[in-house]
Amino acid sequence: MNGWIDGIQNAIEYIEDNLTEELNIQEIAKKACVSAFHFQRIFNVLCGFTVGEYIRSRRLSIAAEELSKSSIKIIDIAIKYGYDSPDSFTRAFTKFHGVSPSAAKLKGVNLRSFAPLRIKLILEGGTMLEYRIVEKEQFTVMGKLRRFDIETCYVDITNFWQEHMQSEDSKIVCGMYGVCMDSDGKEIDYLIADNYLPWNDIPDGYVTRVIPAGTWAIFPCRGPLPKSLQDVNTKIWSDWLPNCKEYKLAGNYNIEMYTPPQENPEDYYCEIWIPVEKV
Repeated sequence: MNGWIDGIQNAIEYIEDNLTEELNIQEIAKKACVSAFHFQRIFNVLCGFTVGEYIRSRRLSIAAEELSKSSIKIIDIAIKYGYDSPDSFTRAFTKFHGVSPSAAKLKGVNLRSFAPLRIKLILEGGTMLEYRIVEKEQFTVMGKLRRFDIETCYVDITNFWQEHMQSEDSKIVCGMYGVCMDSDGKEIDYLIADNYLPWNDIPDGYVTRVIPAGTWAIFPCRGPLPKSLQDVNTKIWSDWLPNCKEYKLAGNYNIEMYTPPQENPEDYYCEIWIPVEKV
C-alpha cells in the first residue's frame, strides 16, 4: 500500500481504538506522520468531512448500537462517549439519528449506522496536474488576521473574504494572498494580505507575518472561483501528494496567491503554494 495512505489509515485506526477516550488531534496526526495542521486539511479533502465530524459520527453510531442491544443507562453512554451531560448527548444523538436515546431502546426503531473508514488509493490515470517547484526567499506580508475553528473554517473564511472585499479594508489590502497558518491544531490563523512595504506604516488592526525562505510546490488554478481553486486543492491532496516520491510537506502553512479580477471569469488565474522539502 502507498505509504501516504498507510499513514492516514493508521490515524483512522488509532481513532477507532480510542473512541471512548479523549482524542487529541496532535496524537491522531502523529500516527499519519504529518502535522495536525496538514492532517486535518488532507482528511477533509479525502473524506468529505472533518476529523471532528468523523469522531462524533462514529461515537453516536456505536452509542446507538449499545443502547438498542443492552440495558445500559443513557447517562452512562453519554459519559462513555465524551459528553458532559445527558442533555448534550440527547441533542447530538437526536440530531444524528432522528430519534432520542430513549426511543433508540425500543424495538424496530430505525437508527443511522456510520461505518469505519477505509482509505484506498484509486489510480484513475490520465489526469494532469500542472505544478512547478520554486525556491523563494523569506518575505513578509501585511494584512487582516482572523482566527478560525478548523471545523468550520472553510465556510467562515469565504465569509471573511466577502466581508473584507465589501468594506473599506479592501482599499488598504487588496488581497493578493490568502495565508493559512497553524495556530494550535484546533484553530488556524488566516490572513487576507499583500506584500509588506517596510517604508509604509502598519494601519491599526493589521498585522505582519514573516513567511520563511524555502521550497514551494506551486499549482496554477485557471477559471472561475471558487471552483478552480477547490478542484486543484482536491487533486493536490488526493492525487499529487500520495504519488509524489521526491517531496514531502514542510511548514505548517500554505498560501493562495490571487491576481486582479478578469472581465471574463473563465480567464481568471490564481495559485496554491504548498511548502515542501526533499524526501
